[in-house]
Amino acid sequence: MNKETAPHKAKLSVNLNKVALLRNQRDVGYPSVIDHAKMILEAGADGLTVHPRPDERHIRRSDIPEIAEFLTNWNKNNNQPVEFNIEGYPSDDFIQLVLENNCDQVTLVPDSPGQRTSDHGWDIPEHKEMLKSVIKSLKDEGRRVAIFTDPVPEIAREAAQVGADRIELYTGPYAEDNISLKTYTHTALVAQDADIDVNAGHDLSLDNLAKFLIAVPNCAEVSIGHAITADALKMGWNPAVNAYLSAIGYSHTMIKNDHTQT
Repeated sequence: MNKETAPHKAKLSVNLNKVALLRNQRDVGYPSVIDHAKMILEAGADGLTVHPRPDERHIRRSDIPEIAEFLTNWNKNNNQPVEFNIEGYPSDDFIQLVLENNCDQVTLVPDSPGQRTSDHGWDIPEHKEMLKSVIKSLKDEGRRVAIFTDPVPEIAREAAQVGADRIELYTGPYAEDNISLKTYTHTALVAQDADIDVNAGHDLSLDNLAKFLIAVPNCAEVSIGHAITADALKMGWNPAVNAYLSAIGYSHTMIKNDHTQT
């Protein structure tokens, strides 16, 4: 880690998809996505993430304006503003959706329409011109843009070349012990050298989050949905969110100590 760069604490963005998935099992309107968003933010989360898919099996297009309005009002009434991150494949209707609603960050993923969950990052050279065009159009409208990538160092440079502000490292292989943390560390350092920030997401949990963040000290944000929702079913949202914030805080303390010693 660069001695001249002060370490920062990663932010926690909670993905609401699993709350919406449960709601969609019945036509009774609950659990309310907004009610749960409020509980999550009251517990101290730094932001909310949604991933509307074409089949609307969890977050629906109609949820987006409601969440955007809720967050606009939240930020007006609170001293600590939070962010709204919308993930999705950059189809025309997705781009229209994110431009019609207030959000801070758009995370572009290469998922096919019927894909169960995100399981790979972009092949940036194959989609270079499309990504450059989409990223430019989103940034021109004031959106920060991240692109979902595998932990491959060269991809970080490629992401910078298409204009991305950030990469989101796909952490599923880390959680499954299929890719070493050293690979994530190297990729994140290459991203830092390319002047883009690093997010991370997928299968991060209380079992592996702190270890990951210690290895990737320049991580700006983690997006967590499945594990934190499962933990909230056992603990409630306030203890669950605070447990993840504590893991982030622990990793930040370890990074700061290392930074001070070096």
